[in-house]
This record gives sequence, C-alpha cells and structure tokens, in this order.
Amino acid sequence: MNVVVINCGSSSLKFQLIETSLEHISKDADVCKARGLVDRIGSQALISFQATGGISTKETAPIRDHKQAIDRAVSWFLNESKLLGSASDLGGVGHRVVHGGEHFQKSVRITPEVIDGIEDCMVLAPLHNPANLKGIRATQALLGSAVPQVAVFDTAFHATMPASAYLYGIPYNMYRRHKIRRYGFHGTSHRYVAYRYRQLLGLEKDQVNIISLHLGSGCSACAVKAGQSVDTSMGMTPLEGLLMGTRCGDLDPSVVEVLMQNEGLSVAEVDSLLNKQSGLLGISGLTGDMRDLLLERSENQDRRASLAIEIFCQRVRKYIGAYLAAMGGADAVVFTGGIGQNSPEIRAEIMSSFAWAGVDLDPQLNTNTVGETTASVSRPGSKLPVYVIPTNEELLIARDTVRAI
Repeated sequence: MNVVVINCGSSSLKFQLIETSLEHISKDADVCKARGLVDRIGSQALISFQATGGISTKETAPIRDHKQAIDRAVSWFLNESKLLGSASDLGGVGHRVVHGGEHFQKSVRITPEVIDGIEDCMVLAPLHNPANLKGIRATQALLGSAVPQVAVFDTAFHATMPASAYLYGIPYNMYRRHKIRRYGFHGTSHRYVAYRYRQLLGLEKDQVNIISLHLGSGCSACAVKAGQSVDTSMGMTPLEGLLMGTRCGDLDPSVVEVLMQNEGLSVAEVDSLLNKQSGLLGISGLTGDMRDLLLERSENQDRRASLAIEIFCQRVRKYIGAYLAAMGGADAVVFTGGIGQNSPEIRAEIMSSFAWAGVDLDPQLNTNTVGETTASVSRPGSKLPVYVIPTNEELLIARDTVRAI
C-alpha cells in the first residue's frame, strides 16, 4: 500500500510517500519512495521533491494555499517521478496532528466527527491544529472520499501518564472546566524511539524503561516505563519544559505579567516573544540553531553563545535527574532529533554529570555516531547505557495509517 504522510505547518507542507502494509510492518520492510517540502505557501514557494534513488525537483513557483501545494505533490507523483500510475494507487493518507486533547488517545480514521474534535482542540494548540486541519481539508478536496485518511496525534503516546504527572497545581475545577493539564508532544517520536530500542535489544514492550530525549528545534524529554509514557516535559502546549531553539521552556508564570506591565506588551505579543524570540535565540542574541552556536563558541569564544549552550544542557540534565528519581532508575538514556542525533559535543556535555549514575560514555563511539546511525555511545560496562536512535515519525504515521484503515 502506498501511503502519503502529510505534515502541514502554517505556510509549509512536508510529505513522504511510503510503501507499507501489515506484512511490511511485521518484517520491518517499509520503503520510503519519496519525500518533499513546499515552503512559503501563500507566496513564491520553495519546492523540493526527491524520489529515493531517482528523480529530484527543486524550483520556485507561486503556491496559493495548501490545496495547491498538495496538488503539486500528487502531480509530481503521477507525471514527473512516475511513482504512481494514478491517484487510485494511493492506499491512504496519514496526517500529523499536533494536539488531540483528552479525546484522541490513539490514531483514528478521519470522519466529520474527528474533524470536529480536532477543531475543539484548536484552543489548546492555536499555532498548530489550524494548519493540520488545512492539510486534511485540502487533501479531502483533492482526493475525495475514495482515499481513506488517518489522523495521528502528537499527544496520543502521553495519554498513559498518571494524573500525578499531568495535573498542574491549580484549582482542580480549572482542569475540569477548561482541560488545563499537561498533554505532552513529540509523542510519535518518543514512541518510535521506544519501539526501536526494544527491537535493538530484543525486549518485550513492558521491558522498556528509558529516558527519551528528542532534541531539535523543539525539545522534549519523556520518561518511558514498562513501554509507556509516564511523564514528559512539554505541557498543555509545546512551550513548557526544556530550553528550545526559540521557545523559553520552563518559566515562572509571573514573568508574563511583568513583561506585560514593564514592556507594555499584549497577551499575543508575550506569547509570540516566548514562542518565537526566546530559547537559544533569545539568550544568544544570534540564532536558535545549535550548529551555529557551537561554531560561535569554538571559533569566536562568544560569551552569550556559550551561555545559551550551557543553559540548554543544564535543563536537559535536570530532567534526566528528575526522571531517574521518578522512575526509580532507568535502563538507558536515548538521544534523538536533529541535535540529539548530530551533536556528539552536546551529548557529551549533557551526560558529563552522570558518572554517579553509572554513565561511562565512549568518546570515540560518541564522536563517530551522527546522522542516521543507530548505536550505543557508552562503553560496554556502563551501568546506565546511552544510545542514539534516529527518529522516524513519518514511518510510524504511515504504519498507524495502515492499521487504522
């Protein structure tokens, strides 16, 4: 079955075309046939499509909306790359949806009722769910009802968290009335990493006890006990938790009032500041890209770049320590995401404080493990092993699509 996995941002479309089926899944034999990106939708868009081992397209073109972007991708499948003979060769479409609230605790086939439920969650994810819905509606308009579609929720994996982990210390009726609680995100990535770790070590699901660290532009930590999420760092929105590229992470709520009073900012302006102007970018004053900050630190000894990196690593260390205590220990720490997979220097700085927990990092293995390499980067005798496992959220979305269909 050919499944298109769609991830829509407010002005972007990312996709992969994956050949999979229940048999493919059982044999771990899924095949990514193509991937692509349409960026800057609504203006002169940047288009980049790549068939695996085949034709590629890079161009700019006026793309009006998400429907036109998806139409351009499907046209490329049919007419340029010849990956599909006709639109009927598509077995399904899987959509990444950021927020499922309490209602959606697993991936579901999209119906009018499901769309209503995603709309209900828009108040919890005003930056993400509207864009996800644009992708769903555009695909429905283009492909019609003949091609089944599935919603896969970032929050679903964290539905197993106990109330002691997801409730905030505010009046309980605020939770009852407004569903103010921790939901967590990056769930598809954390679930994939837990699955690959289990596969790597030949374990059953209930034997997986790890701390998963998804470190990229957005960052989150997840405590996985007996194969289930029992705590995670992101909260009601993706703003809480670790320091990120442009997001502040954990913050005293009173800071919002201080900013509004002293800077004369509106609620919307404070929200934008905390989401888009803070984190690594805000501290360094340079960039939210860890690669650039590491260069600035090594080549120019930039003080604020160094400070941003130090704070980033310290926040991650705090969450690892907290989860080791909450879980009663873990069997491994696993890094994933753009920084987690590609920055041996950051991994080493984070784990340098955990000799007390039995971490014995192998400097050579750590240095050599970048990109799409799956490996242990600790020495064989390390009491708390450290792994790097590249994430593949798109593959999990494709598989969930097959299962739901």
